[in-house]
Amino acid sequence: MATPQSAPAPTPGPAPAPAPLVSLTWTDDVTGRRGFLVVDRLVRGVCSGGLRMRAGCTLDEVTGLARGMSLKEALHYDPAARYVPLGGAKGGIDCDPRDPEAYGLLVRFLRAVRPYVAACWTTGEDLGLTQDLVDRAAAEAGLVSSIQAVYPLLDDEAAARARLADAFAVEVDGIGLDELVGGCGVAESVLSALDREGTAYAGTRVAFQGLGTMGGATARFLARAGLSVVAVADVKGTIANPAGLDVEALLAARDGHGTVDRSALRPGDRELPGDAWLSAEAEVLVPAAVSYAIGVDEQARITARWIAEAANMPVLPEAETLLHARGVRVLPDVVVNSGTNAWWWWTLFGDIGADAQEAFAHTRRSMRALVERVLADADRDGTTPRRAAHALAGHRLPVITERFGQYR
Repeated sequence: MATPQSAPAPTPGPAPAPAPLVSLTWTDDVTGRRGFLVVDRLVRGVCSGGLRMRAGCTLDEVTGLARGMSLKEALHYDPAARYVPLGGAKGGIDCDPRDPEAYGLLVRFLRAVRPYVAACWTTGEDLGLTQDLVDRAAAEAGLVSSIQAVYPLLDDEAAARARLADAFAVEVDGIGLDELVGGCGVAESVLSALDREGTAYAGTRVAFQGLGTMGGATARFLARAGLSVVAVADVKGTIANPAGLDVEALLAARDGHGTVDRSALRPGDRELPGDAWLSAEAEVLVPAAVSYAIGVDEQARITARWIAEAANMPVLPEAETLLHARGVRVLPDVVVNSGTNAWWWWTLFGDIGADAQEAFAHTRRSMRALVERVLADADRDGTTPRRAAHALAGHRLPVITERFGQYR
């Protein structure tokens, strides 16, 4: 790791984002719990962003996530593609998804925001919710689909919906394609960064916070590429083995929330406190669980060279400034975890078909090109990868608006 003397100087954070188009807070009349919807911007009258459920979710959190979705959409803009990037949005519900009242709360929230889902907000799974659960709740709330707002933009709606349904039915080694493409994108981001600095995959160690949808798929792709997963944290604590964990055994032992059954551990696997993943002896950290996981105190424990943000907003800005100053590079969420969202639209608009290998190949090409561009821009400008990514998106957003308009 670079010393403080040789590391680049800290750079200021991104410029303040403009106010969102829509920001609402809903209070459930049954439980008193709150839900939030933020529409950051529209393209052709439509926006995209998942719906999360977690205890402690706030409007500020959802607002930041919605802005991130606008940036993710812009970063995948290809003038030659069928997929036209949408605006950014996000939904959030302040509830533990394990709570017995969680599903009823989800249905009531979707009923309350049904006009937005029907007209402009395309949504899907996010932290705490699976796509199957969102689909079931959307149907119970009287919606055709959680992404029905995009249907008028399709050339052939029936063919597009059939193609996406076929893609969601694809499984690879027991895991759905919809889960795997996101992990493929995160893994390819890490591999691109390692390739750029000439680091061999064999011998490179990775520690994870979270082994759910995104974390589990990323761990599989990195392990199969030859990296060693040495630590995994879930709600029960951290599982560690300096010689490498059996990723496939851990994936097979997960419950629906990504918690690993400890009876599947091998003799060499150790159980450590929940925050032990931060100080694991690893070259790469992958926070793939909650937002705001790495603050000023947490960053001081990190010895890794790279942090790949598989979760949304896991590194706080003040922590990232300190990490950058001592040579730890943060691959930002707006790049790293954008593959799932892009895959939905590549498939629906018809840039790719309902085929796993085609999906992985397209994801790898797109993510590698994006990561290499962002890192090259950051090196050229002497700034962080996050600022470089925001600058790139900032150049593309007005181009998209000029070409397609916000409301038409």
